[in-house]
Formats: sequence, structure tokens, C-alpha cells
Amino acid sequence: MESLGIIAGGGPLPIVAARDARTQGLRVVAVAVEEAASADLANEVDAICWVGAGQLGRLISALKREQVTDAVMLGHVPLNLLFSRAKLDLAGLWFYLKLKDRRGDTILLSVGDLLAREGIMLHDCRRFLSSIVLRKGVLTARTPTSEEQRDIEFGRGIARSMAQLRIGQTVVVKRRTVLAVEAIEGTDAAIRRGGALGNRGVVVVKVGRPDQDMRFDLPVIGPDTMAALEDAGATALALDADQTLMLERANVVAKADQLGLAIVSD
Repeated sequence: MESLGIIAGGGPLPIVAARDARTQGLRVVAVAVEEAASADLANEVDAICWVGAGQLGRLISALKREQVTDAVMLGHVPLNLLFSRAKLDLAGLWFYLKLKDRRGDTILLSVGDLLAREGIMLHDCRRFLSSIVLRKGVLTARTPTSEEQRDIEFGRGIARSMAQLRIGQTVVVKRRTVLAVEAIEGTDAAIRRGGALGNRGVVVVKVGRPDQDMRFDLPVIGPDTMAALEDAGATALALDADQTLMLERANVVAKADQLGLAIVSD
């Protein structure tokens, strides 16, 4: 591999991966989604092309023009773009009409299959994000209480069932009662909704899917998650080791300790 393509959505992950790839001596080409990706990405790559969220033809043409055959897909692209303001090109429209359903993982897997047919291989994104992959252990000064641990074990079972159904990967629980399940609104909104329904004091569990495809869609935790946890009055957060990415770990852990919130990965 001499060049890496980064199909970039929103958030810092494309920038983290670009920096890592360049330290590995790779030429980095970004194809950035106009509605989501950061303009700062241009400063971290050797070439960049901007495309609309539904412009798959332009995306593939850009990668081929730069002779890219290896790529990663990183960053958030809101699914509601598919129902509102996505600017589909002909390839994107044909792709959209052929989808068996509109779930996020169905879309991602189908994009991966399409790229493979065009000679572009998507790779395990952890290869370029190793510095932020979460390992097993307790991250915070406080460990979960026995009551919180019971909620974590209860929540993991529910979250894994929801993840297997490809609905969402986060649940909010309190005293073995499910308060919120993540759907299209995303993790942070689900956390806040659960906290409001539970009148604070809630436990949040976020998991990977049993058949998690490491090429994309890994759970991500960062400062925005911490803000949602604070708003929800959460007391514990449980995550999956080796399948979760943590942004700004030092700041996240410091904030959790300030709040008295326990974070554990298993």
C-alpha cells in the first residue's frame, strides 16, 4: 500500500487517521462529504476532493483519478441526509433505489460492496486509529457500584440484542428498567432522553455489534458524549473494549472524575 483514501464524514476521526497514515509513509487522499466533513482536513492530506453525500459516482471517480485502491471510511454522515437534502448523482440514485432497506449498516455494507466491485478495498479502520482504540479496564478513579454493575449487566444484554437487530448500540437504564434505546437520533440524544425520563442517576451502556464490521461504524466516545452524560445525570458508562474509539481520552477521563462518573470497558 502506497496511498490511502479516506472517505470522510464529520468529526475528528478522518484527521486522526490522516495523521497516522502519513506517519506510516503513505500518501493520503481524502474524498470528503461536503455536508459533514471538516474543512481542516484539507491541511492533513496530500489531495482532497469534496463530494455531496449521495454522489457515489464522483466519489469513485475521485479515488480512481488519484489511483487509490485502498481506503478507509471514517466520520459521521447523518442518515437524515438521505431523506432531505442529499444531492444524488446517477450512481448514487441507482445505489439508493437498489438498497434492500435504509438502515445505516445496510448502507455502509452496500457502499463497501460497490467500492470492491470498482477495485477499491476498504480496510479495518483501527489500523490508522490504534492510539484511540479503547482497551479493557476501568478508566476512571471510581469503579461502578454493585447497583451500577447490575444495571450494566442488564443493559449489555439489551444493547447487544438491539445492536444485533441493527437498531442502535446504546441503551440507558436505571434499576434494570430500559429508559431509552438509541435509534436514528444518535447516541447523545438517546442519552439525554434517557436521563430526562429517569430523572438523572442513570447508567449508559454502549456496545459493538456481535458481527461488528471493523471497516466502519465503530462506537465513538468523546467530549460531546461527556456533555450528554452530564446533562443526563449519568453515574456510569460501560463500553466494549477493542471495539470502541475514545477521543481526547485525558479530557474525557478528567471530566468523568470531576462528575464522579465511572467508565469501564470490558
